[in-house]
Amino acid sequence: MIRWTVVFLLVLVLGGGWVWWTRPDAAAADTPAFAQAQPAVGRPAPDFTLPALDGSTFRLSDQRGKPVVLNFWATWCGPCQRELPALQRAAEHYDGVVVFAGVDQAETAQTVQRYVDKLGLTFAIPMDGEQEVGERYGVLGLPTTFFIDERGVIRSIWMGEMNSVTLAENIATILR
Repeated sequence: MIRWTVVFLLVLVLGGGWVWWTRPDAAAADTPAFAQAQPAVGRPAPDFTLPALDGSTFRLSDQRGKPVVLNFWATWCGPCQRELPALQRAAEHYDGVVVFAGVDQAETAQTVQRYVDKLGLTFAIPMDGEQEVGERYGVLGLPTTFFIDERGVIRSIWMGEMNSVTLAENIATILR
């Protein structure tokens, strides 16, 4: 029994020493890799500014104080086409309470405008022509949706098509 206690304490001390020795130093926190960390649940959503389809400018930090549903999409994306009507209904239902933004990925304003008119979308459509914001957010497939609380913290991320129930459940996480 004493033998196993000694082994346990030795592993504990050596393991703790290894963790302390290999920790990143304070200077590493100022490197671009740390500054550009991928967004994740529980972390602040990275700020961005993009031109919107209606000619205005959309800045995420301007939305602080209200929950935000941030959806990345494109007109050619089948799952996006199927979920956009549910997003529009939710935007109408939560008007003035939740901000909805559909960030279009790398399409022309004319293509997007025709599609927005066809579906009757009324929420903000920021245009990410170079997909810089999509890359910053680590969007690997469309649609991808970030649910951000009123303090700017990501509370959930949904990759893939959402239905009305999934959308409502995720909106509930940012209304608490």
